[in-house]
Amino acid sequence: MHVLLPIDGTELSLRAVRYAIGLHHQGLQLRVLLANVQEPSNFYELVNAPDPAVREKISAEAGRHLLAQAQALLREACIAHVDAVAHGDPAQALIELAETNGIDLIVIGGHGKGLLRSAIEGSVSLKLLQEAKVPVLVVKAPLAA
Repeated sequence: MHVLLPIDGTELSLRAVRYAIGLHHQGLQLRVLLANVQEPSNFYELVNAPDPAVREKISAEAGRHLLAQAQALLREACIAHVDAVAHGDPAQALIELAETNGIDLIVIGGHGKGLLRSAIEGSVSLKLLQEAKVPVLVVKAPLAA
């Protein structure tokens, strides 16, 4: 099964990686696409790095840095993976990655914002649930004690 694991640098995204590793240990054969999406440059970045090539390089490096912990977890579990750093709206970029890479399942950490907060702020996992053409597994945050 070809699985897309979006990584945003949070512990919740690493929780989704650990969940996928657990599925692998239960017998599911995985091929993994680790992905980080860098959002478009803000005004500050445009002013301080007016050269698009410089911004692209910085963005790609930031994305690769955010993937490092997930890469280490997958290597430790002996799970093959490919990395991607995309740019743009996170949900849309992940949908495009899923479609162009033959993804069978997206496993994403859910931030547990609640429906109202997600509706106001936007939620990548919610948008993926609504728009992705493949199943989406949302790994929820643990309940507070």
